[in-house]
Amino acid sequence: MGTIDWQLKVLMEGVAEILPADSLKEKLAISRKEQRPLRVKLGADPTAPDLHLGHAVALRKLRQFQKLGHKIIIIIGDFTAQIGDPSGRLKTRPHLTKKEVISNAKTYVNQLSKILDSVKTEIVFNGSWLEKLTLREVIKLAAVSSVSRMLEREDFKKRYKKGIEISIHEFLYPLLQSYDSVKIKADVEIGGMDQKFNLLVGRDIQAAFDQSSQCCLLLPLLEGTDGKEKMSKSLGNYVGLTDKPSDMFGKIMSLPDNLMIKYFKLCTNFDEKTIREFEKSLEKKELHPKDLKTKLAFEIVRIYHGRKKAAEAAEYFKTVFQKKKLPQKMPEYAIKQKKVIFLAQLLIKFGLAKSKSDGKRLIEQGGVKMNQRKVKDINQKIDPKKQKEIILQVGPRRFVKVKFK
Repeated sequence: MGTIDWQLKVLMEGVAEILPADSLKEKLAISRKEQRPLRVKLGADPTAPDLHLGHAVALRKLRQFQKLGHKIIIIIGDFTAQIGDPSGRLKTRPHLTKKEVISNAKTYVNQLSKILDSVKTEIVFNGSWLEKLTLREVIKLAAVSSVSRMLEREDFKKRYKKGIEISIHEFLYPLLQSYDSVKIKADVEIGGMDQKFNLLVGRDIQAAFDQSSQCCLLLPLLEGTDGKEKMSKSLGNYVGLTDKPSDMFGKIMSLPDNLMIKYFKLCTNFDEKTIREFEKSLEKKELHPKDLKTKLAFEIVRIYHGRKKAAEAAEYFKTVFQKKKLPQKMPEYAIKQKKVIFLAQLLIKFGLAKSKSDGKRLIEQGGVKMNQRKVKDINQKIDPKKQKEIILQVGPRRFVKVKFK
């Protein structure tokens, strides 16, 4: 496992803050003295089916702990997801049904194995203990904190000052997710900077239950492809771990240049020395930003899909986006169609639009091409007698070849 100082150096890479400051070193010393692995916790509420690179920042840190011999416990918040984490929100989250949560959770378990050693990872669902809490126990838990403490949270503070409603159940969220730390006896909890309050409450709850308080290891938040907001599926600025290689590559290539170095640090396996060299080469203009971004996109696709798929994705991007040619491979469909049909209807048929109005909106915004020409008429019609084959393109990455029989 190496010396304590060496472990600390490895684990500190890319970390934004550790609370209390010396707590990780102290935990590592206890681990060495007691000859037991640290119990390292990450909570994930399955509010959407896909994990993305933002989630991967924490998962990659967990993988470092795992390689050093420590115990990783992933808590799937099947119960807390039904409440909704208020972190960073200026309004109450919409409620999810248990069916929706369980469906999303199933996909999480599979996706975690893309980064963690699944054999050495313990995955638990917090509904297994939170659903069993009695009202008396919930009241005891609530007594550990106070309304004034809750209003120290930045998001609650903003909402309170603006007169925006805060539901009582939202105050329960940090208490319940902190109780997770009690149940698994967490030594370390990992989370993004937006989880700082929740993780610190976990220390208070553990102390109230006569446990040693966890070390809070906070990681930087990863901006999404828009370069502004935190990566989020709801904002549409995410790079999913299960995205197709070509989509993943294309999304990374759309990143603002000023985010490249941060992505290298948080999303790749390049060491600090190499990344500093990249940074210096950019500053001295010895390396073109596009070339470095191509290297970044290739590396990220390689991590999740392998070298061969990464090379294919790079070639696809070069062909479609740089040379403006059609991809060699695309989905092909043969349909029986004799009568004239609206283009918007075809978009729905092949999953390129959600509805007729959505199809018309895409056309109106200039996002639809037919045979490499931008479609301008929202009522564009196609006559199968005159056009036996067409190629549809929606956005930069979705292509479909349609043959009429």
